[in-house]
Amino acid sequence: MTIEIDDTLQTAKDIFDNTYFHHLPVVGDSTMSDGKLLGVVSDRDLLKVLSPNIGTAAETLKDLSCLNKKVHQVMTRQLITLEATADVYDAIAIFNRHRVSCIPIVDKSLVIQGILSWRDILKALERMRK
Repeated sequence: MTIEIDDTLQTAKDIFDNTYFHHLPVVGDSTMSDGKLLGVVSDRDLLKVLSPNIGTAAETLKDLSCLNKKVHQVMTRQLITLEATADVYDAIAIFNRHRVSCIPIVDKSLVIQGILSWRDILKALERMRK
């Protein structure tokens, strides 16, 4: 699942609220259909900019207005990526050297193939043990 660069934070919030995802790869809009990765937005990125009053009795129009911001205004642009041919140790090295919680997996053209989290690695290691 991806989100487009000009989608609103409301769209991102809806996805995070209704899935178990913590990260969304950001791609160009429908006129830029090449699928190239432009950034990543996390549920934490969203929490930093959303008012804690959203969805409460204290909610105001000002609180709701932040949901109209665009994804590109809060996404991470400086990404560390891996190609699908990389091995698990390449991913572990990235997680150990950088403060990232996911690694986008891309092809040589930077088209998004998937996203890898440190939890995915832990699950794989657990399966290997059995």
